[in-house]
Amino acid sequence: MAPSRRRSLFRPCIDLHDGEVKQIVGGTLYEDDASRMKTNFVASHPASYYAALYKEHNLEGGHVIKLGPGNDDAAKEALAAWPGHLQIGGGVTADNAREWLDAGASKVIVTSYLFPDGRFSLDRLRAVCAAVGKDRLVVDVSCRRRDDRWLVAMNKWQTITDMEVCEESLDALAEYCSEFLVHAADVEGLCQGIDEELVQKLGEWVTIPTTYAGGAKSVSDLELVDRLSKGKVDLTFGRQATLALTWGW
Repeated sequence: MAPSRRRSLFRPCIDLHDGEVKQIVGGTLYEDDASRMKTNFVASHPASYYAALYKEHNLEGGHVIKLGPGNDDAAKEALAAWPGHLQIGGGVTADNAREWLDAGASKVIVTSYLFPDGRFSLDRLRAVCAAVGKDRLVVDVSCRRRDDRWLVAMNKWQTITDMEVCEESLDALAEYCSEFLVHAADVEGLCQGIDEELVQKLGEWVTIPTTYAGGAKSVSDLELVDRLSKGKVDLTFGRQATLALTWGW
């Protein structure tokens, strides 16, 4: 009998903006104009509440993303609620990555630090890998679509970098990290469906654990991600533990 293949899993998340747990439409998070930001959901509970809920229901593999300044305290409270089980991203560099592990993060997630002036720096990737080790590093290759390609986007997904998300680039990055996180920024927060083509391509390309985020609207999207990626890509939702517990994952 052939062994059963891996199946895609639900991964929880906590997105923080101004210290609050929010679901933001990804393409509206502008650095210089907060009035243009669109928010679908603002939680009534603090980040630590959701972290404790994930702990209670053993929802592993989740991440905390700091979207801009003013989120460090909330992030540390979430990590303290379930130390060693949540990843942290947002403003992570080679200089502060170890501090976040000491604060309770299981892994650190890095994006913008790797792209000074929008250009990929292998030296910076090596530096942060040396600071925390490959096993505790996640590279965020969140991206925006340009014609028939996906390009890594940084600075709250507003700055397009020189790196294309493709098999070649993912293979190169995988030498220095243990996971990928991929937000499809063009559909992030819209709850109108995932980027099916991107998920399928990720299933073909990735060789290490990978979590996709962006556009998921119902439990059927997890089944869709599983089918499209052949179980190689996991899925995260932005409405935090409410959906996870409702659907019994």
